[in-house]
Amino acid sequence: MNALLAAVLLSLVSAVCYATAAIVQERLAATTAPSRYGLLRSAPWWGAVALNSLGALLHVGALGLGPLTVVQPLGVLTLVLAAPLAAVLVKRPVSRAAWQGITLVSAGLAGLLVLTGSATSRALNGAEQLTLAGAVACVLALLLLTVTTAGRRVRLLRTVSLATAAGVAYGASSVFVKTVADSWQVTALVMTVPAVLLIAVLAAGGLAASQASYRGGGLATPLATTTVVNPAFAAAVGIVLLGEGFRYGPLGIAGALVAAVVTVWGLVVLAADSTGQRIGITAARQVPAEGPGPVVIRAPGRLSGAVHEAAGRVPAALHPRVPTSKH
Repeated sequence: MNALLAAVLLSLVSAVCYATAAIVQERLAATTAPSRYGLLRSAPWWGAVALNSLGALLHVGALGLGPLTVVQPLGVLTLVLAAPLAAVLVKRPVSRAAWQGITLVSAGLAGLLVLTGSATSRALNGAEQLTLAGAVACVLALLLLTVTTAGRRVRLLRTVSLATAAGVAYGASSVFVKTVADSWQVTALVMTVPAVLLIAVLAAGGLAASQASYRGGGLATPLATTTVVNPAFAAAVGIVLLGEGFRYGPLGIAGALVAAVVTVWGLVVLAADSTGQRIGITAARQVPAEGPGPVVIRAPGRLSGAVHEAAGRVPAALHPRVPTSKH
């Protein structure tokens, strides 16, 4: 088995771990009351953390075997696998639109893999690491400011901002993981400590932002945003700073852009389908199945407290008053 195929297989198993963890996180966000430390007492949440950690370890192994422009787009499989896994784990049916989105994402991802070059990339040097860390800090600060400003009034903006922050954090941590993996043999261990600490901070921040994005945002919208931003950010760094690229020159770049558009289109279809299902479920819960219930009309005297089934016939305000009997 060559290194590139091993990287693809490790990325596939990693995507399964991430998708399962995302389903658990979304269910916890939807079924538990907001609490700053409540999740720390939840066994399912720690199970999701363990799955995310396993996925991260497999992802690190894949990064050590393949280039960023190959490994990172495979993270989109997380969203592709989420719908079928949700159907199995939480009995959530997969709609026709969801299958269409999965097909589009898979086709776009296959195109990216075919066109991605496999040339050996270099590691980031010290100055480039500092530059990237500063840029990531500025982007995350801007996104967190957006979340704070929007608050809970603009739920979609809050969800997308948090999911974008998670994607940037995960993508940046992948870049630093790739740098540490590539320079492990040529750099003293003490020289990698700052990068390892930064990876830990970015991973923890990404986990916190992704968990917060599921609160009121469903599964597909935050997961789609994180899944797109993560590989896009890491691949952009890989192309600009690490010397990675695509095959066939300008034609390959154009084909990769088309494949990326198809992938994003599929992700939008998945997100729209999830949002529509959530709105439909909410509306179904709010509308009574057997029409309006009885109207309680209170009259003075002996009829006080009587229940008249006058729904749809006589408004309560126009109901005739019944005179009281005098004894």
